[in-house]
Amino acid sequence: MSWDLISFIAASPSSFHAADFGAHMLKEAGFVQQEETKKWDAAPGGHFLVRGGALVAWFVPETASTRSGFRVIGAHTDSPGFKLKFNPDLRSHTFGQAAVEVYGGPILASWFDRELVLAGKIGLADGSTTLVSTSPLLRIPHLAIHLDRSANDSLSIDRQRHVQPIFSVGADVSVLDVLAQAAGVEADQIVSHDLITADAQPGEIFGHNSELLAAGRLDNLSSVFAGLQAFLQATSAVTIEQAGSDDVLVLACFDHEEIGSASTTGAAGPLLEDVLTRTASALGATFDQTRQMFARSSCVSADAAHSVHPNYPERHDQGNFPVLGMGPVLKINANQRYASNTETEALWVRACRAAGVDTQVFVGNNTSPCGSTIGPITATRLGIPTVDVGVPLLSMHSARELCHVRDIELFEKCLVAYLVA
Repeated sequence: MSWDLISFIAASPSSFHAADFGAHMLKEAGFVQQEETKKWDAAPGGHFLVRGGALVAWFVPETASTRSGFRVIGAHTDSPGFKLKFNPDLRSHTFGQAAVEVYGGPILASWFDRELVLAGKIGLADGSTTLVSTSPLLRIPHLAIHLDRSANDSLSIDRQRHVQPIFSVGADVSVLDVLAQAAGVEADQIVSHDLITADAQPGEIFGHNSELLAAGRLDNLSSVFAGLQAFLQATSAVTIEQAGSDDVLVLACFDHEEIGSASTTGAAGPLLEDVLTRTASALGATFDQTRQMFARSSCVSADAAHSVHPNYPERHDQGNFPVLGMGPVLKINANQRYASNTETEALWVRACRAAGVDTQVFVGNNTSPCGSTIGPITATRLGIPTVDVGVPLLSMHSARELCHVRDIELFEKCLVAYLVA
């Protein structure tokens, strides 16, 4: 399974690629694609839609009705990095450089001295769009230590001047020329683009007993992959027959979480509500019955968690910290940075016990504020009780993050148990 995760990450250098590859997995499993401009399909079986870099799938059991609820796994497809600017070319002292904009909150220094690809979507003059991913193309070079003797003491990175990657020297070539060649189109046909950097180095399993996994975009492709695998297992004919649940099962993989989720494909947008309300309506629900279905629903917000760091243990609470390899993490925050509450925390613990898996807990150190997730946004947007969980990582938001092989496997088991328990 760990090598499958590495393959999934390699095939998903951008949110658009992650949604597309997830859609391919669903098609292979017999799910039917829903066009949003056409009549909604809530026939028994599996359905999915792709909107930009977001993917939503839902499975309607034979016994589904207006008295059903929704069991939702939510995750996000995007990761921090550098987005290519609209006018993408810079030149300095014969170097060709790509003009980039910081996306989300990357650990900037981790992106230096790595070969990077550009990946995402381009818009063409005929109105169509296509996915594209280059071969290793870019590199942000560090300044030599000889020219900055203080670099190891106080590295200061200017987000405009110091992070523009190079891709050529002495050549009169545009970034768009390279993209056009990768996409098999003419450069003058490219009229728009949404492209992000990704580490060209593939994921690697290493360490004692080959128990550690390093790769880019584990935040949050680790959850997207585990969610997809759990969703496909839970919706298999055998599992559904054994479970006997009337609930509609949903997997929602949003884009733009790293920048606040406020978009048509983000958790703060209408995407999930559209899917749930249109599915309820297709099952015959009135407005009030739809809200009753919401009240019977729950959501597991799956996003990466912070493992305790052996070199910085003081950054964690001394009694509420997770460790790599010890299982998935329940995430709790008094200030609602996570949506977990008494009822949903118990829901997650029951799912883990049903899977025979121990769960860990993350509650932040009062002097080290945590990030947030789609959990509070989904709970606020829809009023659906939500719990925040994930696998523990080190180096979160680095160009190359770190997790434990065992945690991914255990996380998938717990997600299956949530869907079918």
